[in-house]
Amino acid sequence: MRNFDVKDSRLMEDWGTYREDNRRSWNARTAVHITSSFYDVPGFLAGKDTLMAPEMSLLPSLEGQDVLHLQCHFGQDTLSLARHGARVTGMDLSDEAIRQARSLAEQAGIPARFICSDIYDGRNEVQPATFDGVFTSYGTIGWLPDLNGWAEVIAHALRPGGWFVFVEFHPTLYLFDFETRQLGYPYFPHSKPITEESTGTYADPDAGIAVRDHFWSHPVSEIIQNLLDAGLDLEKIEEWDYSPYGCFPNMTLVGTDRYRFEAGPHPLPHLLGLRCRRKG
Repeated sequence: MRNFDVKDSRLMEDWGTYREDNRRSWNARTAVHITSSFYDVPGFLAGKDTLMAPEMSLLPSLEGQDVLHLQCHFGQDTLSLARHGARVTGMDLSDEAIRQARSLAEQAGIPARFICSDIYDGRNEVQPATFDGVFTSYGTIGWLPDLNGWAEVIAHALRPGGWFVFVEFHPTLYLFDFETRQLGYPYFPHSKPITEESTGTYADPDAGIAVRDHFWSHPVSEIIQNLLDAGLDLEKIEEWDYSPYGCFPNMTLVGTDRYRFEAGPHPLPHLLGLRCRRKG
């Protein structure tokens, strides 16, 4: 079910309640994800790199870099950044995800720090100007009501001249109800969340879990403007007509690690990628 309340203002009313529901839902998902074929933990422990072509095209050389990974889930991409030479810190709201991330780092023998935190408390969790880079990808900002606070945490964490790399499912793609292939969601910001109750998870639709989620729409202009307002310069912007993950209903495999959701005669934008740099 969906509850829309689209307004001009961007208020964070009842964020604590929404955050707690989302924390619980991601705890439930994590318990399924850690053993799923989608995440293939045995393959990761055997050396599989979980960073995909879109983010690799935006990331600089990571050797010797201090990198903060926001909304890191249970840490596979965080630890893949480390395998590329970075010193890594991962942050996520889900305490179960962070518990599993620490366990995974120990199993893989990869040094890493993991912090369980609401992203808006990030300023209290990391010292200012500590990181050469901040990274976040795939299914992240939709869980956040306020991108101003998000961008400020990124700017707070970065050293002058530090980079921010962002790859996310495109806001245009998120307009669609993937089950019906029809437009079903707003593009422009709304103060109260879209609330949905569902069973299963993208990594295992048949998993016996029930979750209640709250999420928000963020257009391209809102994403970029908040980063600019926080003191970051935009270096590069990319869009892709595929997803490296078949994580939504009615997606078709069209090439190696390339999936498309098709709702018309032309390919939709599936991903948005940004590389920004904090002003020196």
